This record gives sequence, C-alpha cells and structure tokens, in this order.
Amino acid sequence: MHFDRKTWLFIILAGLFITNAVTAELISNKLISIPIEGDIFGLKFGPFVTVIGILPWPFVFLLTDLLNEFYGYKTVRKLSWITAGLILYCFLIVGISLKIPALELPGSSLADNKSYTLVFGQAQMVIIGSIIAFLLSQLMDAYIFKWIKSKTGDKYIWLRSTGSTVLSQLVDSYVVLFIGFVITGNMSFQDYLMIAPTNYILKLLIGVALTPLIYAGHFSVRKYLSKG
Repeated sequence: MHFDRKTWLFIILAGLFITNAVTAELISNKLISIPIEGDIFGLKFGPFVTVIGILPWPFVFLLTDLLNEFYGYKTVRKLSWITAGLILYCFLIVGISLKIPALELPGSSLADNKSYTLVFGQAQMVIIGSIIAFLLSQLMDAYIFKWIKSKTGDKYIWLRSTGSTVLSQLVDSYVVLFIGFVITGNMSFQDYLMIAPTNYILKLLIGVALTPLIYAGHFSVRKYLSKG
C-alpha cells in the first residue's frame, strides 16, 4: 500500500497526538510544584502546583495546531473523539488490571498491590472529568482556530494558535478540577478558586512560549509536503 507524504505525515502527527494525550492522563496522579513566579499588570502568579501530566501537553498544543492548519477542523474534531475513546479504553484496561492481585515474590522490585493501586488507582470522577475536559477543550480549540483563520486567512499564525489556546485551556483548567475534585469533595471550592487560575496561567504561559516552535513546525511541514 502506497501513501503520499501528506498521509504519512497525518499518521505520524495523529499517533503523536494520541500518545501524548493518553500519557498525560496516565501520569496525572502526581502533584508537582513549578517554581515560576511573576507579575502581569499587577496580577501576581506562581509558584504553580499542578499535576505531572502537564508535561506532554505542550506537544498536544503544537500537534493540535499543525493538524488544524494542514488537515482542517473536521479532522481534528474526529481525532479528538477517537482520542477520548482511547483514553477511556486505556482506563478500562487499567481498571481491570487493578482487580487482578499482584504476585508478590520475595526480593522482587516489581509493584505490589498497594503501590500499584496508589499510582494507577485514580478516582472515577477524576477520569470522567479528564475526558470531558479534554473533549471540550480540544473541540473548542479546533473551532476557534478555524474561525480565526476564516477571518485572517494564512496570516497571523500566532493569533489563531494562541487565541484558540487561551479560550480552550480556560475550559480545560476549570472543568477537570471541578468535576474530578470539587464535586467529589476532595477539594474545597475556595481551594478550587485558587488552584484553577494558577493552572490556567501556567498553561497559557506554555502556549505563548510555544509560538516560535509553532512557526518552526509550520515551516518544516510545508517544506516536507513541498517535496511530494
């Protein structure tokens, strides 16, 4: 079977997109502190307390932009639904694995039941919140990107990329914490109002910092496709 360059590129980008999204969900059961502090127009931010799952999200931002740019809104929308289904499938397999007792051998460094459950035993509402937040933010990102591009054409790559990220990550930052932690009683509403904005600002800073990589990505993709 012969694929052209654009098809091969889509397979690679879609594979990376799905892998990063699933990985982000799997490793999110760990809090970290990011020692970044600053002041924007009198609004102080940082240091940030967030989940380690934020590590793959810069790549998700970049891949979403490239897929939107070269394959369109409908493709990103379908891929987002497929990815949400695969995240759910992944958690179903993890859930089944949690029900199977670990064989604990003397001197073995493999995980026992307690440590395995501690790492992979995320609450169901956290999983539901993550999937809903992922879907809402990705679909919003794709739609806003499409709308800005329809108004500006091929100009202002930074505007459609950053503009879509600003609004979509606002939804993601607030929805996942509210469904996964506030509704379940694992986080007070007061803490939610403090943590959600800081997480959003962190994601926004990451999105802005990625702007040079977005331009580099667009240049590389166009150069690669032009050889076909």
